[in-house]
Amino acid sequence: MLWVKTLHLFFVISWFAGLFYLPRLFVYHADTRDEAGHARFVVMERRLFIMTSIGAIGTVVFGVWLMLGWWWPAPLWLHVKLGLVALLLIYHMLCYKLMLDFRNGRNTKSARFYRLLNELPALLLISVLIMVVVKPF
Repeated sequence: MLWVKTLHLFFVISWFAGLFYLPRLFVYHADTRDEAGHARFVVMERRLFIMTSIGAIGTVVFGVWLMLGWWWPAPLWLHVKLGLVALLLIYHMLCYKLMLDFRNGRNTKSARFYRLLNELPALLLISVLIMVVVKPF
């Protein structure tokens, strides 16, 4: 099980690296006015989203594998953690939608919006860590 946990943590770290950096690319992309810059950000965002998605898939796969050893009903902290992971998956898909908006020239949000959006995964990460390490319930 330690190998599964190690792989789970590896994919969590990979996923969050992308969740932290993709909205930062959106900040810079929102301020870009030239076509060459736009094209460059479209490629960077697409490639980063692919790697981020691999991290998300690995996180979920190895997380489910880790849960196979739990006796049900699961403790409340695990339910809360899974709810937070669901929010992270929704955030991930929101980033996908925003990436497509940029690609298709439909972005209507400011760089400030993306700076604020960039804080959300950090808040969710600290909440997940509290659930896993402290187990407050």
